[in-house]
Amino acid sequence: MAVQNGRDLLIKMDMAGDGTFQTIAGLRASRLGFNAQSIDVTSLESQGGWRELLAGAGVRSASISGSGVFRDEATDGRVRQVFFEGELPRFQVVIPDFGIVEGPFQITGLEYAGSYNGEATYELTMASAGVLQFEAL
Repeated sequence: MAVQNGRDLLIKMDMAGDGTFQTIAGLRASRLGFNAQSIDVTSLESQGGWRELLAGAGVRSASISGSGVFRDEATDGRVRQVFFEGELPRFQVVIPDFGIVEGPFQITGLEYAGSYNGEATYELTMASAGVLQFEAL
């Protein structure tokens, strides 16, 4: 796999609940993380005293974060609406030359910032809220 442009890692949101995904405009940085909790089943009989984990158990989750500048009234407004109304729309994260992760997410953080001699910026964080699918590219 060749080196990829960071700008090709896209976060898209289902704008109207009809499967029409649109890239959240203005993002300059984005990140996707996966997590899995483990369940320790170690006992006195564990071979050599080594920890044992229960396969296939535990809670899996994903988080998305992004930061950028205001560029598009439609996506900026929709992100704000989703946050304040507590909606769980479907999102897609396009990972170049790897695949697309899709599923419901909740916007758990939305921050706005600006400086006197700079542009207004925003940051958002999201937590998975259901089953995620992966489609290889």
